[in-house]
Amino acid sequence: MEIELIGVPFDGYGRPGHQSQAPSALREASLVVALAPHTVHDTGDLSLPEGENTRGPQTGLLNEPALLAMTEQLHERVPAVLAAERFPVMVGADCSLLLGVVTALHEAIDQPGLLFLDGHEDTMPLDVVEDGEAANCEIALLLGITGRLLTGPLATHLPALVFDNLAMLGQHDADWRRKFNAGSLADIGVWSRNLDQMRHDPHKAAKAATAHLRTNAQQWWLHLDLDVLDPTVFQAQGLPEHADDPDGLNLNQLTTAANTGGCIGLSVTIYDPQQDPDHSDANTIVNLTRKTIQAKA
Repeated sequence: MEIELIGVPFDGYGRPGHQSQAPSALREASLVVALAPHTVHDTGDLSLPEGENTRGPQTGLLNEPALLAMTEQLHERVPAVLAAERFPVMVGADCSLLLGVVTALHEAIDQPGLLFLDGHEDTMPLDVVEDGEAANCEIALLLGITGRLLTGPLATHLPALVFDNLAMLGQHDADWRRKFNAGSLADIGVWSRNLDQMRHDPHKAAKAATAHLRTNAQQWWLHLDLDVLDPTVFQAQGLPEHADDPDGLNLNQLTTAANTGGCIGLSVTIYDPQQDPDHSDANTIVNLTRKTIQAKA
């Protein structure tokens, strides 16, 4: 198998450093070496404008210039990588990179699917995203349940995902959503196993998720948001709205859930190297990515 490694140096709050440093930190932790014996084409990082910590006029979200540039570059990059018969592996950024990935799949593949492991459902309406972070609402945008007043280039690609082609694992954000009177996608028919439902047997839950996707989608993408992990076992995930999350999977549970095989691409997000001074969390991500690739192969 040939892998194409794509670094996404994006921070959802427009901060210098933080998540935008994740690709370089993971390379320094020998990510490319860890993916051997597969052939790895490290094509470097996306080229994004300097971060801005203000909301943009087209989306109402923070760091809009970089967000739109990331979305458009991934929208072009993903089909090209798949056409070259390579397996794309993306590291860095946060869940908002799915706005580029899934919209690209939607236009390149009939009925693409998404296996989404995340501590949050990411379905806040645009007018409820209090801090302006795109990673709080990308699933809602992709499904078309928010964003009807969106303008600009992103609006032309949405919606890009149907309810039956989404499977969600590991969410533990019910209390946070309740503060905004936001329900769960499970209540409107999306396949879902939240943290309490899946952690006693993560492999069984993951197999059920992939079986669901294979029934409805021709091909599917695997997305790992590392805030699905308990912060006591993976600390370098911290963002303001995640600070009070009391729970999550442990590393073995996440590895078990991720090792399902059959996907066409992988993204691993929300790592902040500035919260990882001894690089232990970087090593954790490298090992997790390696094991996930092994399962796919």
